[in-house]
Parts: sequence; C-alpha cells; structure tokens
Amino acid sequence: MIKLSPSILSADLSKLGEDVIALEKFGADMIHIDVMDGKFVPNISFGMPIIKAIRKISKLNFDVHLMIEEPSRYIEDFAVAGADIITIHYESDIHLDRTIKYIKSFGKKAGIAINPATPISVLECIIEEVDMILIMSVNPGFGGQSFINYTLNKISQLKKIADKYNPSLMIEVDGGINADNIKAVVDAGANVIVAGSAVFRNNEIEKNIRTLKEGI
Repeated sequence: MIKLSPSILSADLSKLGEDVIALEKFGADMIHIDVMDGKFVPNISFGMPIIKAIRKISKLNFDVHLMIEEPSRYIEDFAVAGADIITIHYESDIHLDRTIKYIKSFGKKAGIAINPATPISVLECIIEEVDMILIMSVNPGFGGQSFINYTLNKISQLKKIADKYNPSLMIEVDGGINADNIKAVVDAGANVIVAGSAVFRNNEIEKNIRTLKEGI
C-alpha cells in the first residue's frame, strides 16, 4: 500500500488545527512534520509544542523529520510530544546506530534521511535496523522546490537493497512531488510519499489528495 504523508510545512499556519483535521478527513495516511533548527538547514520551523498541540486532534501517525544538528539530544522530547516515526539525517548524526536504538527504546519507529547528493551506499550497514529511509528529492530546508530527477535512480537502488535485506522497509520520498511525477516516484520503489505544496495548494485539500492518490 502506498501511503501519503502531507507535509504541514505548506499548511496555512493561521488555521493549522483545521488543516490537520482536514488531512485526516480527506484520506491522508500520515502527517509529515518538518523540524528545522536554523543550523542544519537555513530555515526554522516546528518544535515539540506544535507536535504536542496537534497530537490532541489527530489519530494519524506523526512522521517527524528532524532536520537538526545533534538530533540525539531531542529524541525523548519528540517521543513524549507525540511522534510515531522519528527520522534523523545521516549527515547530522555521527552515531547513527546508537541514535536509532535510542529512538526505538521509546517504542517509536526509526528512520534515516539522506540528502540528494548523499549516495545510497552509506546506508547498507544499517538498513536492517531501521523502519524507514527517507530520500530527499530536494535540498532540505524549504518547501516549494522542484523535484531533482536523479533521485529516481536512488529510489530504485534503495528498493533493490531493501528487497534483499529489509523487505518491510518504508521508502519515503520528500520534495517536489506532485500529480505529474508521483507515479514515477512510486514506480521507482517508494511506498511513502511526502507532499506539501501539492496537498495544500489553493486550500483545496480534499481535491488535491484525491488527485495525488489517483495518480499513483
């Protein structure tokens, strides 16, 4: 089953609660929450208080993507706030194995994200230990960017390795995905799709989710 995980980075923050409720009502499978610290990426976004607040109004799995330096410092905080999946960047943590185990110690699923220019090969030793790998198809830090086409090859490479070592792996792709390219991303091997602008565009959440799902 292909899951859609809309990124609330593109939501209307003046009515975030309403948008979160709409995502669940109109068929989103998860909610993607981009956490940025202004150091690992230039932008600053959501933190634990926002996650804790919207946790009260949604039963969907919270897919929390930590684009922050030294993420191990905050794992417990995000777990307590309501994260279901916690994803850290390969590029931001020098002790991946330790941090993955730490995430799982709180009963949460653990993921690793890699930037567009980071090769899949860096994940081969740890792929059996994680629940999800997130391939960034834009450079992290901002919404509304265009899809980087060479990441399709990375998705295919990861799918082959996952089939051999971790068949239940969630392969998530984030960045620039819309109705025009979602099928290519899924055909390459992705089974969790993050979409921000494509979901919240023109405040037509129901229509946009339906269009994306029809394109798979």
